[in-house]
Amino acid sequence: MERRAFRLNGFLVLLVLLVLAAIAAVVSLEDLALVWVVVFVLVASGFTVVNPNEAKVVQFFGRYIGTVQDAGFVWVLPFSYKSKITLRVRNFETAKLKVNDADGNPVEIAAVVVYKVTDAAKAKFSVDDYENYIAIQSEAAVRHLATTHPYDSHDAGRTSLRDGAEVATELTAELRERTELAGIEVLEARITHLAYAPEIAQAMLVRQQAGQVVAARTRIVEGAVGMVHLALDRLAAEGVVELDEERKAQMVSNLLVVLCGDRAIQPVVNTGSLYA
Repeated sequence: MERRAFRLNGFLVLLVLLVLAAIAAVVSLEDLALVWVVVFVLVASGFTVVNPNEAKVVQFFGRYIGTVQDAGFVWVLPFSYKSKITLRVRNFETAKLKVNDADGNPVEIAAVVVYKVTDAAKAKFSVDDYENYIAIQSEAAVRHLATTHPYDSHDAGRTSLRDGAEVATELTAELRERTELAGIEVLEARITHLAYAPEIAQAMLVRQQAGQVVAARTRIVEGAVGMVHLALDRLAAEGVVELDEERKAQMVSNLLVVLCGDRAIQPVVNTGSLYA
């Protein structure tokens, strides 16, 4: 949609105007002076200044005639309307949204979006206000992301909102699709705030702590079983002592209590016999 507008160097056009003014002053003809004033007003309406990383969308009586992106002092079609569109990289943070995740738990979520305008004509004419458009679309994309993923996933193949890289890639791709028609390119979108809603935060904290305790106990038991197996194998291989099945069971029980217990163990010296 975007195309380059006809333009000339503004200083060159200004120089021509000054030359005409000098001629009018030398000739001193009333009719020529009046013509010069009309020409000056006509030509001066086409001057505009374009800053770096900025574009001017040029309209002539409502018709789009092109875009100027060359920084400097330029001259375009007289009596044209020139709209400024910034091409700088910009960013904003969405408000903290309260939504239900894929498991139905209320969470608070917010994201930061980095974007820039790549097509000034689309940004001007495709939507009413491209800044407001991307803000609303970003909130919609964040809500959709939160409802399709759980806050915390206990399944290995399921992506959760806490998986930063995967979630950021998905959010960026969705926003690019939503904002392409407005001439906007989303460079990056990342979650900046993620938490359970206050009404369930304490309960979910207890749940997470319980999950961590279970995971830790599982690792402890796995390690203890391995150590018991190693101890029995070493005792048998080096011939330190011969144990029947009942004594092995007793030894395994004692070792597991020592290795898996979360309190200090009081040693007991057994001077008797299991069969006494």
